[in-house]
Amino acid sequence: PKKIIIIAEAGVNHNGKIEYAKKLIKIASKAGADYVKFQIYKADNQVIRNAPMAKYQIKNTKNKQSQYQMIKKYEFSKNQFKILFNYCKKYRIKFLASCFDVNSAKNYLEIGGNVFKIASGEINNLSLLEYIGKKNKKTFLSTGLATMKEIKVALKILINSGTKKKNIYLLQCTTDYPCHINDANLLVIPNLAKKFNTKVGFSDHTAVTEAAVVAVALGSIVIEKH
Repeated sequence: PKKIIIIAEAGVNHNGKIEYAKKLIKIASKAGADYVKFQIYKADNQVIRNAPMAKYQIKNTKNKQSQYQMIKKYEFSKNQFKILFNYCKKYRIKFLASCFDVNSAKNYLEIGGNVFKIASGEINNLSLLEYIGKKNKKTFLSTGLATMKEIKVALKILINSGTKKKNIYLLQCTTDYPCHINDANLLVIPNLAKKFNTKVGFSDHTAVTEAAVVAVALGSIVIEKH
């Protein structure tokens, strides 16, 4: 049987506290994950100052701050990520991060990152795709909200920029938090593999374990668990 790559999503669930981030690394390591994934971004480059929070964010944080105020609070510096990168070594788990702009991707490489994750929302971020493509690293590309045409364009940019197709993994993803199992749309997984002739995986936003099991049965060799 093929080795299944397990990515434990930490995201910004550290709430901007480095000690919480370290706890998430320890938990992911203890659970046997291959990677623990964070998010590297600069709030000033991501959202306008008065963008409202999404409904699920308001519900979960019980706060009426702006989207900018929220993500600014959860933003880690390059030095903080370097600390976490080294902490991952201690617990024998690989550090991974979604990079949301070119400068964040540069910082990620400088702290030692060597595998890229492109979040669903960045599948149309052409400058980021081109930059990452030039590095020819193992790249996980989430496809939530994307059309087949958008996936095709993103793949083409990555490959034409220099990333070999064998290094790209397309992840089926339903961008909902949490995602109901009825909306997981798992049959997209073999469809992606057939249509694009790439390795495939599943970015699992469900609150259950069954979806990941079925995803593997359908050909996924990557499970990213949120």
